[in-house]
Amino acid sequence: MKRGFYTIMSAQFFSSLADNALFVVAVELLRAKNGPEWTRAALVPMFALFYVILAPFVGALADSRPKGQVMFASNAVKVLGCLMMLFGTYPLAAYAVVGLGAAAYSPAKYGLLTELLPTSQLVKANGWIEGLTIASIILGVVLGGQLVGGPVSAYLLSFDLPSFDTSIDTAPEAAICILILIYGLAAWFNRQIPLTLAVMRPFKQNPTHSHIGNLVVLVNDFWHCNSRLWKDKLGQISLATTTLFWGVSGNLRYIVLAWSAVALGYTTVQASSLVGVVAIGTAVGALIASMKARLDHATKVIPLGIGMGVLVLAMNFITNVWIAIPFLIFLGGLGGYMVVPMNALLQHRGHHLMGAGRSIAVQNFNEQVCILILGGMYAFSTSMGMSAFGAISCFGVFVTIMMWVIYRWHAYNHQHYRHELATLIVSTRHDD
Repeated sequence: MKRGFYTIMSAQFFSSLADNALFVVAVELLRAKNGPEWTRAALVPMFALFYVILAPFVGALADSRPKGQVMFASNAVKVLGCLMMLFGTYPLAAYAVVGLGAAAYSPAKYGLLTELLPTSQLVKANGWIEGLTIASIILGVVLGGQLVGGPVSAYLLSFDLPSFDTSIDTAPEAAICILILIYGLAAWFNRQIPLTLAVMRPFKQNPTHSHIGNLVVLVNDFWHCNSRLWKDKLGQISLATTTLFWGVSGNLRYIVLAWSAVALGYTTVQASSLVGVVAIGTAVGALIASMKARLDHATKVIPLGIGMGVLVLAMNFITNVWIAIPFLIFLGGLGGYMVVPMNALLQHRGHHLMGAGRSIAVQNFNEQVCILILGGMYAFSTSMGMSAFGAISCFGVFVTIMMWVIYRWHAYNHQHYRHELATLIVSTRHDD
């Protein structure tokens, strides 16, 4: 791997570490403010909000500027969101601003991989990036839990500056201060990312148009890219699979917190460790996929998604933590092994169809729409009195049915577009 790849990995690790710790801190902050259960469930769709709203623009932004600069600016926006949360802005609104920074960060991060590395290394690179990202999820949720509970929070609150009132009086507020420092470290790594030789693709602007007119051009360009990827016979399958996987995974993060509270009687600090357990399995599955899976065989992992849906349903019958831990590791492992080759396939097709940044923005848009819809449904159901067990049942049934639909969709394509698919698959073997 090239040197710049390890710099990207470092920047991604610390930014993702802070993102995931902040989620746990925000849950505890809302709990400390006596916010109802649905507000904590709404954190997930609020984070996804700007991914959806800004999708037509962030991909074009990532392709129009050096991607390291875009990642640096995105981390600065995340710091702004933390400061808003620290100084009294309602946590859901401040958390949405952090999501805005994340929305701009993602196309630049993944777009750099296709600019820096040949196609033959994309699966391996995705395995390392996903594995490291999931390691940051594990450490992030554990870090967030430790920052808001127990001796760590007490130690942080014991600090005091002479003759200066910081107004930092609670464990979540002290935790946010630490996370701002971690975002700053990620921003420093962003500044070290080397420039690539990739040609910049500037915003499509017409000097005769108003600013509104140019925005309309960007939106039309995005929808054209979205349409092209959904019409591509390999792109549509990989996009559907990753959209469903991340849509469910994004919400499962909170559902595990809620489930562990009712099934195991866990606090936020204890429950955050179980979210990390799922991530351990996903990291192991991702790393195995990076070594074993091939880009031209990526679609063979689709049946694993059906198995994931069945396993999610089985969570309802687990009430012992020693059964839950290996079960959650296995569940995460299936997901990690499935998503890495599908992610790489999607990046490969998107890079050839429209450019790296735009393709990742399309991917993020679809995934975050799924997170937003599923998260909104879960938050609404919770406000209506639905239990965590009911939510898990709905998610399990939904995943199982939708993954079976995707499996049959690919089989239909293979039967009716055999020659076109064969040509596309050959391109994944030889386009280095």
